[in-house]
Amino acid sequence: MRVRRSLAYRLEAALGSGRVQCDVPLAPFTTLKVGGSADLFYEACTADELAHAIRTARNMEVPHFLLGCGANVVVGDRGFRGLVIRNAATQIDIDRANYRIRAASGAIMYPDVILLAVDHGLSGLEHYVGIPSTVGGALWQNLHFLAPPPKRERTMFIEEVLLSADVLTESGRLQTVGAAYFDFGYDYSILHDCDDIVLSATFQLSPGHPERMREIMKANLEWRALRHPPLDSEPSVGSIFKKIHGIGAGRLIDECGLKGASIGGMVITHRHANIMVNTGGGRAADLQALIAYVQAVVHDRTGYALETEIDFVGDFAPPNPAKPVFLPRPPGLVTAEELARMRSRQV
Repeated sequence: MRVRRSLAYRLEAALGSGRVQCDVPLAPFTTLKVGGSADLFYEACTADELAHAIRTARNMEVPHFLLGCGANVVVGDRGFRGLVIRNAATQIDIDRANYRIRAASGAIMYPDVILLAVDHGLSGLEHYVGIPSTVGGALWQNLHFLAPPPKRERTMFIEEVLLSADVLTESGRLQTVGAAYFDFGYDYSILHDCDDIVLSATFQLSPGHPERMREIMKANLEWRALRHPPLDSEPSVGSIFKKIHGIGAGRLIDECGLKGASIGGMVITHRHANIMVNTGGGRAADLQALIAYVQAVVHDRTGYALETEIDFVGDFAPPNPAKPVFLPRPPGLVTAEELARMRSRQV
Protein backbone atom coordinates (compact mmCIF):
# COMPACT_ATOMS: atom_id res chain seq x y z
CA MET A 1 0.00 0.00 0.00
CA ARG A 2 2.88 2.37 0.82
CA VAL A 3 4.37 1.92 -2.66
CA ARG A 4 0.93 2.50 -4.21
CA ARG A 5 0.43 5.71 -2.24
CA SER A 6 3.88 6.93 -3.16
CA LEU A 7 3.16 6.35 -6.85
CA ALA A 8 -0.22 8.09 -6.51
CA TYR A 9 1.49 11.17 -5.08
CA ARG A 10 3.98 11.22 -7.96
CA LEU A 11 1.18 10.92 -10.50
CA GLU A 12 -0.82 13.64 -8.78
CA ALA A 13 2.15 15.96 -8.99
CA ALA A 14 1.93 15.60 -12.77
CA LEU A 15 -1.83 15.17 -13.28
CA GLY A 16 -3.30 17.40 -10.61
CA SER A 17 -4.04 17.31 -6.89
CA GLY A 18 -6.93 15.02 -6.02
CA ARG A 19 -7.17 13.64 -9.57
CA VAL A 20 -5.64 10.20 -8.90
CA GLN A 21 -7.73 7.74 -6.87
CA CYS A 22 -6.68 4.45 -5.28
CA ASP A 23 -8.46 1.07 -5.28
CA VAL A 24 -11.34 2.02 -7.60
CA PRO A 25 -13.71 -0.86 -8.55
CA LEU A 26 -13.78 -1.26 -12.34
CA ALA A 27 -16.92 -3.38 -12.74
CA PRO A 28 -19.25 -0.32 -12.89
CA PHE A 29 -17.23 1.04 -15.81
CA THR A 30 -17.76 -2.03 -18.01
CA THR A 31 -20.87 -3.29 -19.80
CA LEU A 32 -20.39 -6.81 -18.39
CA LYS A 33 -20.23 -5.47 -14.80
CA VAL A 34 -17.34 -7.68 -13.66
CA GLY A 35 -13.79 -7.03 -12.52
CA GLY A 36 -11.74 -6.10 -9.51
CA SER A 37 -10.24 -2.74 -8.58
CA ALA A 38 -7.62 -0.57 -10.25
CA ASP A 39 -4.66 0.25 -8.01
CA LEU A 40 -4.78 3.77 -9.44
CA PHE A 41 -7.49 5.55 -11.41
CA TYR A 42 -7.59 8.86 -13.32
CA GLU A 43 -10.30 10.45 -15.45
CA ALA A 44 -9.12 12.51 -18.42
CA CYS A 45 -11.79 15.13 -19.15
CA THR A 46 -10.25 16.68 -22.28
CA ALA A 47 -8.15 15.47 -25.19
CA ASP A 48 -5.19 17.45 -23.80
CA GLU A 49 -5.57 15.77 -20.41
CA LEU A 50 -5.74 12.38 -22.09
CA ALA A 51 -2.53 12.99 -24.04
CA HIS A 52 -0.80 14.30 -20.92
CA ALA A 53 -1.89 11.31 -18.83
CA ILE A 54 -0.68 8.80 -21.41
CA ARG A 55 2.66 10.59 -21.76
CA THR A 56 3.04 10.74 -17.98
CA ALA A 57 2.34 7.03 -17.54
CA ARG A 58 4.77 6.17 -20.32
CA ASN A 59 7.53 8.43 -18.98
CA MET A 60 7.12 7.07 -15.45
CA GLU A 61 6.94 3.51 -16.83
CA VAL A 62 3.69 2.89 -14.99
CA PRO A 63 1.59 -0.03 -16.31
CA HIS A 64 -1.54 1.63 -17.66
CA PHE A 65 -4.75 0.87 -19.49
CA LEU A 66 -7.07 3.24 -21.38
CA LEU A 67 -10.73 2.58 -20.62
CA GLY A 68 -13.58 3.91 -22.75
CA CYS A 69 -17.13 2.72 -22.17
CA GLY A 70 -15.90 -0.81 -21.38
CA ALA A 71 -18.02 -2.50 -24.05
CA ASN A 72 -15.45 -4.94 -25.39
CA VAL A 73 -13.44 -5.51 -22.22
CA VAL A 74 -13.35 -8.14 -19.48
CA VAL A 75 -11.45 -7.05 -16.36
CA GLY A 76 -9.99 -9.78 -14.18
CA ASP A 77 -11.52 -10.44 -10.76
CA ARG A 78 -8.23 -9.47 -9.13
CA GLY A 79 -8.22 -6.05 -10.76
CA PHE A 80 -5.51 -4.08 -12.54
CA ARG A 81 -2.05 -3.51 -11.11
CA GLY A 82 -1.24 -0.03 -12.34
CA LEU A 83 -3.04 3.07 -13.60
CA VAL A 84 -6.40 2.95 -15.37
CA ILE A 85 -6.98 6.10 -17.42
CA ARG A 86 -10.68 6.55 -18.07
CA ASN A 87 -11.37 8.50 -21.25
CA ALA A 88 -13.99 11.09 -20.28
CA ALA A 89 -13.02 13.58 -23.02
CA THR A 90 -16.43 14.25 -24.60
CA GLN A 91 -16.17 17.60 -26.44
CA ILE A 92 -18.16 17.67 -29.71
CA ASP A 93 -18.03 20.46 -32.32
CA ILE A 94 -20.27 20.97 -35.36
CA ASP A 95 -19.08 22.50 -38.66
CA ARG A 96 -22.35 22.78 -40.55
CA ALA A 97 -20.82 24.78 -43.42
CA ASN A 98 -18.63 21.79 -44.36
CA TYR A 99 -21.00 19.06 -43.05
CA ARG A 100 -18.49 17.88 -40.48
CA ILE A 101 -18.56 16.85 -36.85
CA ARG A 102 -15.46 16.66 -34.66
CA ALA A 103 -15.60 14.67 -31.43
CA ALA A 104 -13.13 13.88 -28.69
CA SER A 105 -12.30 10.19 -28.47
CA GLY A 106 -14.20 9.67 -25.20
CA ALA A 107 -17.50 10.94 -26.60
CA ILE A 108 -20.17 8.22 -26.77
CA MET A 109 -21.18 7.46 -30.35
CA TYR A 110 -24.82 6.83 -29.44
CA PRO A 111 -26.64 8.78 -28.30
CA ASP A 112 -24.28 11.77 -27.94
CA VAL A 113 -22.46 12.09 -31.27
CA ILE A 114 -25.09 10.54 -33.52
CA LEU A 115 -28.09 12.42 -32.15
CA LEU A 116 -26.23 15.74 -32.35
CA ALA A 117 -25.40 15.05 -36.00
CA VAL A 118 -29.00 14.13 -36.80
CA ASP A 119 -30.36 17.18 -35.00
CA HIS A 120 -28.16 19.34 -37.24
CA GLY A 121 -29.23 17.55 -40.41
CA LEU A 122 -25.91 15.77 -40.93
CA SER A 123 -26.22 12.26 -42.36
CA GLY A 124 -23.83 9.32 -42.25
CA LEU A 125 -23.65 8.29 -38.61
CA GLU A 126 -27.27 7.31 -38.08
CA HIS A 127 -26.55 3.74 -39.22
CA TYR A 128 -24.45 2.96 -36.12
CA VAL A 129 -27.04 3.50 -33.39
CA GLY A 130 -27.32 1.14 -30.47
CA ILE A 131 -23.72 -0.11 -30.52
CA PRO A 132 -22.00 0.81 -27.24
CA SER A 133 -18.80 2.61 -28.22
CA THR A 134 -16.78 5.74 -27.71
CA VAL A 135 -15.39 7.57 -30.73
CA GLY A 136 -11.98 6.09 -30.02
CA GLY A 137 -13.46 2.62 -29.72
CA ALA A 138 -15.35 3.09 -32.99
CA LEU A 139 -12.07 3.71 -34.81
CA TRP A 140 -10.26 0.95 -32.93
CA GLN A 141 -12.74 -1.69 -34.13
CA ASN A 142 -13.93 -0.03 -37.37
CA LEU A 143 -17.51 0.16 -36.06
CA HIS A 144 -19.98 -1.46 -38.46
CA PHE A 145 -23.63 -2.25 -38.96
CA LEU A 146 -25.61 -4.25 -41.52
CA ALA A 147 -27.61 -1.52 -43.26
CA PRO A 148 -29.47 0.35 -44.54
CA PRO A 149 -32.96 -0.90 -43.70
CA PRO A 150 -35.07 -2.60 -44.80
CA LYS A 151 -32.99 -4.78 -47.15
CA ARG A 152 -29.68 -4.55 -45.23
CA GLU A 153 -27.69 -5.58 -48.25
CA ARG A 154 -24.23 -4.58 -47.06
CA THR A 155 -22.13 -3.89 -43.99
CA MET A 156 -21.43 -0.20 -43.49
CA PHE A 157 -18.19 0.78 -41.72
CA ILE A 158 -17.22 3.90 -39.77
CA GLU A 159 -14.19 4.31 -42.06
CA GLU A 160 -16.61 5.40 -44.80
CA VAL A 161 -17.31 8.69 -43.01
CA LEU A 162 -13.98 9.25 -41.23
CA LEU A 163 -12.12 12.30 -42.58
CA SER A 164 -9.23 12.56 -40.12
CA ALA A 165 -8.14 11.92 -36.56
CA ASP A 166 -5.72 13.44 -34.07
CA VAL A 167 -3.51 10.78 -32.51
CA LEU A 168 -0.77 10.57 -29.92
CA THR A 169 1.86 8.28 -31.40
CA GLU A 170 3.92 5.66 -29.65
CA SER A 171 6.82 8.10 -29.66
CA GLY A 172 4.73 10.82 -27.99
CA ARG A 173 4.14 13.03 -31.04
CA LEU A 174 0.80 14.66 -31.81
CA GLN A 175 -0.21 13.89 -35.38
CA THR A 176 -3.25 14.40 -37.61
CA VAL A 177 -3.88 11.41 -39.87
CA GLY A 178 -6.35 10.46 -42.58
CA ALA A 179 -8.55 7.38 -42.74
CA ALA A 180 -5.92 5.43 -44.71
CA TYR A 181 -3.58 5.52 -41.69
CA PHE A 182 -5.84 3.09 -39.81
CA ASP A 183 -5.55 0.28 -42.37
CA PHE A 184 -9.14 -0.63 -41.56
CA GLY A 185 -10.51 -4.15 -41.87
CA TYR A 186 -13.43 -6.11 -40.44
CA ASP A 187 -13.30 -5.53 -36.66
CA TYR A 188 -9.76 -4.23 -37.19
CA SER A 189 -7.61 -1.12 -37.33
CA ILE A 190 -3.88 -0.49 -37.02
CA LEU A 191 -4.56 0.48 -33.39
CA HIS A 192 -4.69 -3.25 -32.58
CA ASP A 193 -0.99 -3.51 -33.39
CA CYS A 194 0.50 -0.28 -32.02
CA ASP A 195 0.28 2.02 -29.00
CA ASP A 196 -1.02 5.09 -30.84
CA ILE A 197 -3.95 6.73 -29.04
CA VAL A 198 -6.86 8.49 -30.75
CA LEU A 199 -7.52 11.89 -29.18
CA SER A 200 -10.31 13.09 -31.49
CA ALA A 201 -11.90 12.30 -34.85
CA THR A 202 -13.53 14.36 -37.59
CA PHE A 203 -16.34 12.80 -39.63
CA GLN A 204 -17.25 14.00 -43.11
CA LEU A 205 -21.01 13.78 -43.38
CA SER A 206 -23.60 14.95 -45.90
CA PRO A 207 -26.88 16.88 -45.80
CA GLY A 208 -29.78 14.73 -44.68
CA HIS A 209 -33.42 14.90 -43.63
CA PRO A 210 -33.71 14.44 -39.84
CA GLU A 211 -37.01 12.59 -40.14
CA ARG A 212 -35.59 10.04 -42.56
CA MET A 213 -32.50 9.60 -40.38
CA ARG A 214 -34.69 9.04 -37.32
CA GLU A 215 -36.63 6.39 -39.25
CA ILE A 216 -33.35 4.61 -40.00
CA MET A 217 -32.28 4.84 -36.35
CA LYS A 218 -35.60 3.47 -35.13
CA ALA A 219 -35.44 0.55 -37.58
CA ASN A 220 -31.83 -0.23 -36.66
CA LEU A 221 -32.53 -0.11 -32.93
CA GLU A 222 -35.46 -2.50 -33.34
CA TRP A 223 -33.41 -4.84 -35.53
CA ARG A 224 -30.55 -4.88 -33.03
CA ALA A 225 -32.88 -5.37 -30.05
CA LEU A 226 -34.02 -8.69 -31.53
CA ARG A 227 -30.45 -9.97 -31.61
CA HIS A 228 -28.76 -8.40 -28.60
CA PRO A 229 -29.88 -8.38 -24.97
CA PRO A 230 -30.49 -4.94 -23.42
CA LEU A 231 -27.37 -3.90 -21.51
CA ASP A 232 -29.26 -2.17 -18.72
CA SER A 233 -30.99 -5.39 -17.62
CA GLU A 234 -28.75 -8.09 -19.16
CA PRO A 235 -25.10 -6.96 -18.95
CA SER A 236 -22.85 -8.42 -21.63
CA VAL A 237 -19.63 -7.73 -23.49
CA GLY A 238 -21.16 -8.25 -26.93
CA SER A 239 -20.09 -11.06 -29.23
CA ILE A 240 -17.59 -13.35 -27.54
CA PHE A 241 -16.06 -15.19 -30.49
CA LYS A 242 -14.61 -13.98 -33.77
CA LYS A 243 -16.53 -14.38 -36.99
CA ILE A 244 -15.64 -17.52 -38.95
CA HIS A 245 -15.63 -17.04 -42.70
CA GLY A 246 -18.63 -18.73 -44.27
CA ILE A 247 -20.29 -19.69 -40.99
CA GLY A 248 -21.17 -17.70 -37.90
CA ALA A 249 -19.68 -18.57 -34.53
CA GLY A 250 -23.15 -18.15 -33.04
CA ARG A 251 -24.58 -20.64 -35.50
CA LEU A 252 -22.01 -23.26 -34.49
CA ILE A 253 -22.75 -22.72 -30.80
CA ASP A 254 -26.49 -22.92 -31.43
CA GLU A 255 -26.15 -26.10 -33.50
CA CYS A 256 -24.29 -27.65 -30.58
CA GLY A 257 -27.30 -26.93 -28.37
CA LEU A 258 -25.42 -24.61 -26.02
CA LYS A 259 -27.91 -21.77 -25.61
CA GLY A 260 -28.81 -21.48 -21.95
CA ALA A 261 -25.55 -23.04 -20.74
CA SER A 262 -24.57 -21.37 -17.48
CA ILE A 263 -21.62 -21.37 -15.10
CA GLY A 264 -21.85 -19.29 -11.97
CA GLY A 265 -23.46 -15.98 -12.86
CA MET A 266 -22.84 -16.20 -16.62
CA VAL A 267 -25.20 -17.70 -19.20
CA ILE A 268 -25.30 -18.03 -22.97
CA THR A 269 -28.39 -16.01 -23.77
CA HIS A 270 -31.19 -17.64 -25.74
CA ARG A 271 -31.37 -14.44 -27.78
CA HIS A 272 -27.96 -14.90 -29.42
CA ALA A 273 -25.66 -17.91 -29.05
CA ASN A 274 -22.50 -15.77 -29.31
CA ILE A 275 -23.40 -13.55 -26.34
CA MET A 276 -22.95 -14.38 -22.67
CA VAL A 277 -24.94 -12.43 -20.09
CA ASN A 278 -24.19 -11.61 -16.46
CA THR A 279 -27.31 -12.78 -14.64
CA GLY A 280 -26.22 -11.13 -11.38
CA GLY A 281 -23.09 -11.57 -9.32
CA GLY A 282 -21.20 -13.03 -12.25
CA ARG A 283 -17.42 -13.02 -12.19
CA ALA A 284 -14.71 -13.03 -14.82
CA ALA A 285 -13.85 -16.54 -13.57
CA ASP A 286 -17.35 -17.68 -14.56
CA LEU A 287 -16.97 -16.20 -18.03
CA GLN A 288 -13.58 -17.80 -18.53
CA ALA A 289 -14.98 -21.20 -17.62
CA LEU A 290 -18.01 -20.83 -19.90
CA ILE A 291 -15.81 -19.71 -22.81
CA ALA A 292 -13.52 -22.72 -22.36
CA TYR A 293 -16.52 -25.06 -22.17
CA VAL A 294 -18.00 -23.69 -25.41
CA GLN A 295 -14.67 -23.89 -27.22
CA ALA A 296 -14.20 -27.51 -26.17
CA VAL A 297 -17.71 -28.62 -27.15
CA VAL A 298 -17.71 -26.83 -30.51
CA HIS A 299 -14.27 -28.16 -31.42
CA ASP A 300 -15.20 -31.70 -30.39
CA ARG A 301 -18.47 -31.73 -32.34
CA THR A 302 -17.64 -29.60 -35.41
CA GLY A 303 -13.87 -29.37 -35.64
CA TYR A 304 -13.94 -25.57 -35.59
CA ALA A 305 -11.67 -23.68 -33.17
CA LEU A 306 -13.43 -20.61 -31.77
CA GLU A 307 -11.25 -17.59 -30.95
CA THR A 308 -12.35 -14.80 -28.62
CA GLU A 309 -12.61 -11.25 -29.97
CA ILE A 310 -12.81 -9.45 -26.62
CA ASP A 311 -9.97 -7.94 -24.58
CA PHE A 312 -8.94 -9.48 -21.25
CA VAL A 313 -7.33 -6.92 -18.96
CA GLY A 314 -5.79 -7.21 -15.51
CA ASP A 315 -5.22 -10.11 -13.12
CA PHE A 316 -7.51 -13.14 -13.40
CA ALA A 317 -8.43 -15.72 -10.81
CA PRO A 318 -8.58 -19.39 -11.91
CA PRO A 319 -11.70 -20.21 -13.96
CA ASN A 320 -14.72 -21.44 -12.05
CA PRO A 321 -14.39 -25.27 -11.84
CA ALA A 322 -18.16 -25.83 -11.67
CA LYS A 323 -19.87 -27.86 -14.36
CA PRO A 324 -22.34 -26.01 -16.60
CA VAL A 325 -26.06 -26.18 -16.04
CA PHE A 326 -28.68 -25.32 -18.63
CA LEU A 327 -31.24 -22.62 -17.96
CA PRO A 328 -34.62 -22.79 -19.72
CA ARG A 329 -35.57 -20.33 -22.38
CA PRO A 330 -37.52 -17.37 -20.91
CA PRO A 331 -41.23 -17.57 -21.75
CA GLY A 332 -42.33 -15.32 -24.60
CA LEU A 333 -38.85 -14.74 -26.01
CA VAL A 334 -38.76 -14.69 -29.82
CA THR A 335 -35.30 -14.96 -31.37
CA ALA A 336 -34.26 -13.11 -34.50
CA GLU A 337 -34.07 -16.36 -36.44
CA GLU A 338 -37.66 -17.25 -35.54
CA LEU A 339 -38.91 -13.78 -36.42
CA ALA A 340 -37.17 -13.98 -39.79
CA ARG A 341 -38.87 -17.33 -40.49
CA MET A 342 -42.27 -15.89 -39.53
CA ARG A 343 -41.80 -12.93 -41.83
CA SER A 344 -40.71 -15.14 -44.72
CA ARG A 345 -43.90 -17.20 -44.37
CA GLN A 346 -45.97 -14.01 -44.39
CA VAL A 347 -44.33 -12.90 -47.62
